[in-house]
Amino acid sequence: MNREHFNQANLPVFTTIDPAKIEADTVAILNTNRSKLKDILAQSQPFTWANLMQPLEDMSDELGKFWSPISHMHGVKETESLRTAYNATLPHLTAYHTELSQNTDLFNAINSLANSAQFSQLSPAQQKIIENDIRDFKLAGVNLPADKKARIAELQLETCQLMTKFSENVLDATHAFILPITDKEKLAGLPEQAIKLAIDNAKQRSMDGYVFTLDYPSYSTAMKFLDNRELRKTLYEAYSTRASDQGVNAGKWDNSPVMNALLKNRQESAELLGFASFADYSLATKMAKTPDEVLNFLQDLVTRSKPIAQQEYDEVKNFAAKEGLHDLEVWDISYYSEKLRQSLFNFSQEDLRPYFPISKVLQGLFSLVKKLYGIGVRQEDSIDVWHPDARFLSVYDEHNQLRAGFYIDLYARQHKRDGAWMDECRVRRRLNGKVQLPVAYLTCNFMPPVDDHEALLTHDEVNTLFHEFGHCLHHMLSKVDYPSVSGINGVPWDAVEFPSQFMENYCWEKESLDLFAGHYQTGEALPKELYEKMLAAKHFQTGLQMVRQLEFSLFDFLIHLDHDPVKPHFIQQILDQVRKDTTVIETPAFNRFQNSFSHIFAGGYAAGYYSYKWAEVLSSDAYSAFEEHGIFDHATGLSFMHNILEVGGVPDPMTAFVAFRGRKPTIDALLRHSGMT
Repeated sequence: MNREHFNQANLPVFTTIDPAKIEADTVAILNTNRSKLKDILAQSQPFTWANLMQPLEDMSDELGKFWSPISHMHGVKETESLRTAYNATLPHLTAYHTELSQNTDLFNAINSLANSAQFSQLSPAQQKIIENDIRDFKLAGVNLPADKKARIAELQLETCQLMTKFSENVLDATHAFILPITDKEKLAGLPEQAIKLAIDNAKQRSMDGYVFTLDYPSYSTAMKFLDNRELRKTLYEAYSTRASDQGVNAGKWDNSPVMNALLKNRQESAELLGFASFADYSLATKMAKTPDEVLNFLQDLVTRSKPIAQQEYDEVKNFAAKEGLHDLEVWDISYYSEKLRQSLFNFSQEDLRPYFPISKVLQGLFSLVKKLYGIGVRQEDSIDVWHPDARFLSVYDEHNQLRAGFYIDLYARQHKRDGAWMDECRVRRRLNGKVQLPVAYLTCNFMPPVDDHEALLTHDEVNTLFHEFGHCLHHMLSKVDYPSVSGINGVPWDAVEFPSQFMENYCWEKESLDLFAGHYQTGEALPKELYEKMLAAKHFQTGLQMVRQLEFSLFDFLIHLDHDPVKPHFIQQILDQVRKDTTVIETPAFNRFQNSFSHIFAGGYAAGYYSYKWAEVLSSDAYSAFEEHGIFDHATGLSFMHNILEVGGVPDPMTAFVAFRGRKPTIDALLRHSGMT
């Protein structure tokens, strides 16, 4: 039987993207859309779904399909010409989207449909799109006077450009720093894989010896294992001062003025729209409804976790003192924490790396989702990709019908943005009677293969992979045929992390580990003794990890809630106060963590970083249903798929959760999974 499969005709051809044509081609598409919209609004009323909303959905999706591969390449394989073209094109896109969101005639047309008899006959997805559009028109200032509309448009353009500049500054600052070493004795303590990576880093730069970078696989491993304290300090200072007024490249890519301008613009936009702060504005589209609700949630977790964090930090200090170090500094904490972990549990993350070869991990991950949801994953070798490390895979349902596809690009390299993320390439959409299947990008920055054998992951990296694949499943398994509310679209931001964090639970179960853990040389399963050590160490320093995330969340929310442009060092002052209230570790004065906090200054998490913890309540409680029925229980898996993964942004997230769980979530499972009960 010939199975349906993706072919290049309905996917981007990355190798043909020409930076010289990007701006002109984008402008042409935008002008075509403007003409189409003019014709739509000029037609005889009444407006219907077919003559108004469906054409708008189609126009939006076609533009998205054009821009998606360009935006993706900007993140994973940037060149100077692509950066120039990208930055030249952004103002056109921003102006276009602002025009749409402030178009009074379009708002009135959609509003007339919402108030018509036809509205009640529309599907829930169609109704939700109309409701969201009306809300978003108001949030864009459609009813404001012309001068205020114009000012909001200016602010949106500036904000978009500032976010891009922030991201580029972080990228440039990260890749500008290297630490070359010629004396191997200085590498004492490093695992073999990290040394091999340092050799490869040197070879790539035509240098002798070893090179350490600020790419996370190189940096984090050095901070945990490198015996040489001065080198750890050098790396820490370089990493924590990226894109700032401090450190070795002080002032060169300083994001300080970018952050100040972003906060000022966000606050002004919020006030123009009638909100007291950008935090209030942000909550208009989230599950949480008031700042107090968010702050009380976070403060409750601080109260529960800070005493535990203090106890854990004291343990590290006491351990370091016994080892002869009585002045523990921040650049020593990861190192001595790792030694303490080994002392307590005779266990290190590096002990696990040989058991997580990437091929086995992926094979096991795909076996897991087969058990849960009945879906299968197969690699396609004839699809164009942007780098030899990238691959394309198809997803099939339990009837062997093609369901979705995704690109995967896992390893850190130059000219690639740091971090891990999922993004949309294609969104599910019904088009001329046929379904356009969803396609995702799954991007990570793991330690690449060295010495001609495949990449070996740490358990933390396995967690990251499962997390991002959870986002992919949310996008790919959607059964909603309208792009605006398909997949993660239309889902309140503080619920978006729910399916991704849910997947992380499977990284800790012996049953699931047996699917994806096998020694890269012998194929031997993860030994019971090693698993028990890993499990015993699961809650090692969870208090410190919790307060770190709460520091990020509170800092983000408060700078957007209490913005004060008069204070010259407002951002640093808020961060200092948050650290005083939440953390137990003193941070050096030169630390400029905020200058590379891309989630909130260059991504979609502004006044929303708390969503990681908010959604973790949902994910922990949802996973407890699998603990009750069996972690591979197919019936529970199908219920999760049907009630959570397939419904997109159509139902309220709490309604969807209750449909799956039978009740609202409680915080109990989160605390239990975090070892805090």
